[in-house]
Amino acid sequence: MISKQEILNASILIVDDQQSNVLLLEEMLQNASYTCITSTNDPYAVRELYRKNRYDLILLDLQMPGMDGFQVMKDLEEIETEGYLPVLVITAQPSHKLQALASGAKDFVAKPFDLVEVQTRIHNMLEVRLLYKKLVDHNQILEQTVLERTAELRESETRFRRFTELSSDWYWEQDKDGNFTNVFGPVAEMLGILLIETEDNTSDGQGEVWNKNEREILEANLAARRPFLDFVYGRTTPNGSKQYLMVSGEPTFDAGRFTGYRGIGKDVTESIRSNGESSANR
Repeated sequence: MISKQEILNASILIVDDQQSNVLLLEEMLQNASYTCITSTNDPYAVRELYRKNRYDLILLDLQMPGMDGFQVMKDLEEIETEGYLPVLVITAQPSHKLQALASGAKDFVAKPFDLVEVQTRIHNMLEVRLLYKKLVDHNQILEQTVLERTAELRESETRFRRFTELSSDWYWEQDKDGNFTNVFGPVAEMLGILLIETEDNTSDGQGEVWNKNEREILEANLAARRPFLDFVYGRTTPNGSKQYLMVSGEPTFDAGRFTGYRGIGKDVTESIRSNGESSANR
């Protein structure tokens, strides 16, 4: 909400070629405790004054020599191309009211002035104007916050991806249907995609043969949506040598709904062979 003091501190510009009208409006505003009042008798000066000060309200006389209020509003609209033009027009011609509203004015008052009516319309217009400015400021802050959070998220994702690249040979993500949506490294080869079942083992169709029991344990974890850490399983390569792989994975959820899996893995053959040789030498 807009406080009474915020309204009284709003900036107001009076534009009228008749100094008597200017003095009357200034006195009325001062008596109502408005604190930031500027005036001019020169309609040609309004454009630059508004560009520099962006007043919260302009009290604009329509009938002025040389440059009338309609031309002034046209100039102002070139500045406020996408914004709110805070103009309250002053006119002695009833026929000008609709034209003024169509030209961008937000409200009007008639001459001779009814001071209570003028005060009420000024107060209402300033309240709307200040609410509009607050909304614009809030949206700008929100947009900046979104940009900052997006940048932070991208940076975090970059760090996470770099970490997984350094700590593993491959990284993988699956959707809820088991389709790979994001992979780094030879995931298809290491996880054994396109498996062929045989009586005693499983094969990926390219010559590598996995231990059937180990593969069943891994697939059971995935099917049950259980996390698993450093699960080691082995396979025999086409040249007859043993290869050992270690994989970790966790299910992902969104508001309790299963969305897939993500995990990392690496080849631990050398480590297991070294440990086996060390054990044999003891």
